[in-house]
Amino acid sequence: MKSFLAIGECMVELAPIGDGAMRMGFAGDTFNTAWYARRLLPDDWSVAYGTCVGTDQVSDDMLAFMAAERIDTSAIRRLPDRTVGLYMISLRDGERSFSYWRGQSAARRLADDPDALDRMLAGRSAVHVSGITLAILPQPDREALCAALARARAKGSHIAFDTNLRPRLWESPEAMKAGLTLGASVADTVLPSFDEETQLFGDATPAETAHRYAALGAREIAVKNGAQDLHVMAENHIHVFTPPRVRQVDSTAAGDSFGAAWLSARLTGADIDTAAQRAMGLASRVVQERGALVRSIFAA
Repeated sequence: MKSFLAIGECMVELAPIGDGAMRMGFAGDTFNTAWYARRLLPDDWSVAYGTCVGTDQVSDDMLAFMAAERIDTSAIRRLPDRTVGLYMISLRDGERSFSYWRGQSAARRLADDPDALDRMLAGRSAVHVSGITLAILPQPDREALCAALARARAKGSHIAFDTNLRPRLWESPEAMKAGLTLGASVADTVLPSFDEETQLFGDATPAETAHRYAALGAREIAVKNGAQDLHVMAENHIHVFTPPRVRQVDSTAAGDSFGAAWLSARLTGADIDTAAQRAMGLASRVVQERGALVRSIFAA
């Protein structure tokens, strides 16, 4: 069986549902990608999540939720002195902002054991991480995780990296630049967002973003740009695709679902055009609903 592993932090999510009420769930950027990938990849693929959680009730509930969603939790370590983080979504005109409570998050220790990392990554067909995965880790652990990803890549795993910038999680802009460059340098596929890249790196065009990541060794770069054209670089050629026009309600998980659709398509043999249409199509449906995990898309 082929195996897709996403690594990062799953958190308790509080999402607005109107009149000041909130709905509790579980989400987080790489977990969202795993959730969508489980629905898109065929049954001969397993989908797993790699992180650390606590041993308290909310951690139990999170693991039970993952298992119910057919996501393998065997790579998750449990730490008795930690728990899981929490975030709350605020919405304004379809754009989201976040408030976080993650000081005791066990996920911050997901890369503190190199041997455990190698066991987690062993035999994976594909591994997905993000800039947030790196940002929550201490600097030595970022380097340890990227070193482990490089070892897995050398053994045949396809490494995917969504840059997913969250400036408040990083020590400084310089640390964020260095961390994203390090993460991209061990990846086969890089999934940046142009609005974030131009702010941090000063890229003038999506093509410039694509060329910068290609120079680090990525074979395929899909530069998302919201409602603007998608630019994909593969085999030294830029492909341009126009996403469907939709009324955006909530942009939560737009990039995460895009990544899941893109990777599931490419990992199962779809060409660039097909992968782009599937990825843009899924993301366009996700942003028309509230919350990170939109079940109605997959309803029979």
